[in-house]
Amino acid sequence: MRVLAVLFAVVSGLVLASVPASASAPGLWRLTDLAAQRVAIADQVAAAKYGTPSPIDDPVREQQIYDSVSAQAPALGLDPADAVRFFRAQIEANKLVQRGWYARWDAHPSEVPTTRPDLGQIRPVIDRVNAGLLTELAATLSLRESRLCPARQLVAAGVADVVHRFDALHARALGEATSATCLPA
Repeated sequence: MRVLAVLFAVVSGLVLASVPASASAPGLWRLTDLAAQRVAIADQVAAAKYGTPSPIDDPVREQQIYDSVSAQAPALGLDPADAVRFFRAQIEANKLVQRGWYARWDAHPSEVPTTRPDLGQIRPVIDRVNAGLLTELAATLSLRESRLCPARQLVAAGVADVVHRFDALHARALGEATSATCLPA
């Protein structure tokens, strides 16, 4: 019983350390929450693409994002390769959700959305989230270099799962999205 109490205290401390007390005290919460928002947007992307010639994999759009991130990274004090690695994880997470929805809709055609969102309206939202993610990557650089980063990220992702009420598919996608948060040692 004592072990559980200690474990609870440690996890509680990590949760508190993951959520910033103010904008001047960045933690991994904002970065993780933005990644969760991006995962949630994948639902709309899937609904927009399903049943159209638009493929899930969009190498041209993906390369545009990687080129943009790589170009902006140095001005923010980020290594371009690390920024691209993080955004590659975001895109792969998005595709994971899209594939999950496609499989669901293929198996249950009655659940296919009856309205198709406009990708032209969704992409600017994704671009704004991407800008926030890039800013947070820079703001959390020292935390992401820390040896405590994996534990803090795990807690932040767990909290985001609860806050966003993610199902198994979206929780798995958030795991993918946050897999590149911490910098390699």
